[in-house]
Amino acid sequence: MVKSSYNRLHSFRYLRLALLSCCLQLPLVATVDAAEPQASPASTLELKQAADYSKDGADTCLRCHDEDSAFPVLSIFKTKHGSRTDPHSPLAQYQCESCHGPVGEHGKKRLRKGETREAMITFTRGNEISVAEKNAICTSCHEQLDKRHWAGSSHQTGEVACSDCHKIHVKEDPIRLKQLQVQVCGSCHQAEKLASKRFSTHPLEYGQMGCTDCHSPHGSNADKLLVADTINDTCFGCHAEKRGPFAWEHEPASENCALCHNPHGSNQPAMLTQKVPFLCQNCHSSAGHPSLAQDSSRLSTPYASSSALLLGRSCTNCHSSIHGSNHPSGSRFQR
Repeated sequence: MVKSSYNRLHSFRYLRLALLSCCLQLPLVATVDAAEPQASPASTLELKQAADYSKDGADTCLRCHDEDSAFPVLSIFKTKHGSRTDPHSPLAQYQCESCHGPVGEHGKKRLRKGETREAMITFTRGNEISVAEKNAICTSCHEQLDKRHWAGSSHQTGEVACSDCHKIHVKEDPIRLKQLQVQVCGSCHQAEKLASKRFSTHPLEYGQMGCTDCHSPHGSNADKLLVADTINDTCFGCHAEKRGPFAWEHEPASENCALCHNPHGSNQPAMLTQKVPFLCQNCHSSAGHPSLAQDSSRLSTPYASSSALLLGRSCTNCHSSIHGSNHPSGSRFQR
């Protein structure tokens, strides 16, 4: 039986061949490394399957992995992965062994003194199975990932395993619930998770919106794995009234929404990156315009205006149509 990590790796290679053959409906053909003896590949694979795969399937696993075990798995029967009527389900093929490999000596009922149970293919972080090989098991069935630009995406090149985000042995995968996506994604993207706790943010924690409304975790042609081609097109999916075209365009608004707004959260109103008027003064000079921030004592002098609009110190008090205007006299975005 398989004892060393070297042989376990070869067991994993045979498993991948079996999975691909099931998906593509091709005859099983095993490859033989140059360092191995030149035996008959097909008969070697047949002997491997006959010796290691359990005849009882999932029943072998459930003898130990019930709801009282350290690794309960019964909830998988409430998911698509646990459906025996679906021909594409792992349970309709090699059952638990479709993903975890041949049970081999792992399913041995009694162990002798000093004997340890043979390890299975597991999807936890830090084990000897590489991320690429773990993902190969998932993508052998979930081939649509290839059409979602998974290959070459930031998550794929960053060696993120499917199991790092997805939970298979639970009734509801947390990453598929919008109100829990921030917790799952935030385990890596901690800065964005903290930003969602600020004063002004999108309704992520209330389930009205999730990370996947803006980002495509399985890959995208756009930067930051956006669901649309640009940042603005992504924002316009909800904020259609800001799309335009306008007779009078405000250049930063039409170029990139993120120049003024932090989509993950801000301590300023409307998720602005800075407080007004300082945000506006990054581009607009105060020359010829009383745009400098004034305190109340300066504005209440006999020589200064005490307008409530100036006391509020917000450019948008006057320039209310800051995203653009269709008014004939809207060149200054005041109407």
